[in-house]
Amino acid sequence: MRITPLDVRNHAFPRRMSGYDREEVDTFLRMVSGDYETTMRELQSAREKIGQLEQRVSELLATERLLQETLTTAQHLSNDLKQTAMKEAEMMISEAEIQGEKVLDAAHRRAARIAEDLREMKLLRGRVAAGLRATLEHHLQIVEHLSQDPGGEDPAMESRIEALVRRREPRSGS
Repeated sequence: MRITPLDVRNHAFPRRMSGYDREEVDTFLRMVSGDYETTMRELQSAREKIGQLEQRVSELLATERLLQETLTTAQHLSNDLKQTAMKEAEMMISEAEIQGEKVLDAAHRRAARIAEDLREMKLLRGRVAAGLRATLEHHLQIVEHLSQDPGGEDPAMESRIEALVRRREPRSGS
């Protein structure tokens, strides 16, 4: 059983003949009772404070658990985002490589067409040069032939020329 400050104050000691000074004992009991009462209030205050602190610790522990769970979730989410970004980057690289290969293939086909066109142009140039050369040689032969003296060399030609000239002359007497 606990003793309260009131119990200390109201406690009555039995009387004896040669005992303690009653007034001094009562003063001491009042003093002890006051100190005990102060101690009891402080103890109650400390218990209330401990209760508040324990409640605060519980709240902080719950907050810490929540923060740890949030951090773990954020880490998992971050890892997932990294993996997704890596996969997307790999896909973009693959698509870029495929697109690059298509561009290179198209460029190679175009280069092959240009090379074929160039070969055809060279052949055409050779044909045109040969044709031009033949035409020039023919014209040179004509020029040489025209530059030679026609006199007496081709009697058939002369007779044809005379016949042409006669046809052109106006006939007198008809």
